[in-house]
Amino acid sequence: MTVRGYGGALASLRADDTHELVKRSFVAAESADFHVIEYAVQSNHVHVLAEASDERALTRGMTGLAVRIARGVNKLLRRVGAVFSDRFHARLLRSPREVRNALVYVLQNARKHGAWRASRPDAYSSGAWFDGWKEERWNPAVSSGRFLARARTWLLSLGWRRHGLIGPMELPRGSPA
Repeated sequence: MTVRGYGGALASLRADDTHELVKRSFVAAESADFHVIEYAVQSNHVHVLAEASDERALTRGMTGLAVRIARGVNKLLRRVGAVFSDRFHARLLRSPREVRNALVYVLQNARKHGAWRASRPDAYSSGAWFDGWKEERWNPAVSSGRFLARARTWLLSLGWRRHGLIGPMELPRGSPA
């Protein structure tokens, strides 16, 4: 989902107020058939790793999520109109390697584009609650208050770990070093 500009550019989603409403939207969109597991907020779009019981549940969940985020952004910015310029793009992940690559892509995307350089997880992602970092200090304590659902599928909970934990400064494949 990419943010649509209006009479100029829409304010970046990578701000504390918009990030908070995006986080609340993830929780509100959760159902028995759909839940967000990991995410990263970029300036004009959101990356999401979600689990859904089937294609219909994914479409309903993502559509509801987009509506919640758009309504929240419009209310926050006191504006009306479309927020996202396109629909969501889904990709079914079928192997542990694909899931690991997707986790790196989502959690390290801001680092890849130079929007996050700090030596800790991206503050506008679920990285602070992700427990698959190579560096122990990056892994959250059990009491860290994860607000997103935990993965239920083998691929997203355990399977991807067969290819190694994620390095704190690791970039998505094909990224410049």
